[in-house]
Amino acid sequence: MAKMDENFAFLILSIVAEIPSGKVATYGQIAELAGYPKNARLVGRVLHQADFYGSYPCHRVVNSQGMCASSWSQQPDLLAGEGVGFKSDGQVDLKQYQWQGDF
Repeated sequence: MAKMDENFAFLILSIVAEIPSGKVATYGQIAELAGYPKNARLVGRVLHQADFYGSYPCHRVVNSQGMCASSWSQQPDLLAGEGVGFKSDGQVDLKQYQWQGDF
């Protein structure tokens, strides 16, 4: 497991900063791009503390099924405001809105 330190946090946040408006990435995708493919939960921990490091578009990160964070009621509205679409079950349509960029 990756050590939770500032270098790791800034790596994760620099990847999140690259997600364009109107697109989403998954926690696992961010972990993979960072070189820590088994640490999606650690990515979530970093994002939970992101305000400590500055302003990042953390609302653009969802789980592997396209679900928004249950503890963040504003996240769906923020995504919808950027044009991200949701399926009838409330999940982001990852086929259409998942960011395909590399880092």
